[in-house]
Amino acid sequence: MGETIRFGISIDETLLESFDKLIDQKGYMNRSEAIRDLIRASLVELKWEAGEEETVGTVTLVYNHHVRDLSDKLTEHQHTHHDQIISALHVHLDAHNCLEVLVVRGKAREVKQIADELIGVKGVKHGKLVMTTTGEELH
Repeated sequence: MGETIRFGISIDETLLESFDKLIDQKGYMNRSEAIRDLIRASLVELKWEAGEEETVGTVTLVYNHHVRDLSDKLTEHQHTHHDQIISALHVHLDAHNCLEVLVVRGKAREVKQIADELIGVKGVKHGKLVMTTTGEELH
């Protein structure tokens, strides 16, 4: 980790008040921590856009397991991408619906493609990809 640098920011009073409310809601100890997190989030997102950055994430799926062949199709997708899907959690939400959370790792474009394929399987009620960083390049 590098040396800590202090710098000033000029900001509209109303925007600062809104930011301070956000800081309180999220439980930050101070503005500096919140600003550091915003900068990190922006840098991570910028690297995802390039598509070649190593990333990790989760693909969350909700589906009715009674839909014909759906479970088999999802399992087949997971086996096809066994190098990128490194873990899976399956939860029975009720008598019909299941939640599946898959941990994925790979280049950002590959992770997005895998998520799109899984979410697009007929019978999936809802799906969401949440990507994050491996943390190696962050300080």
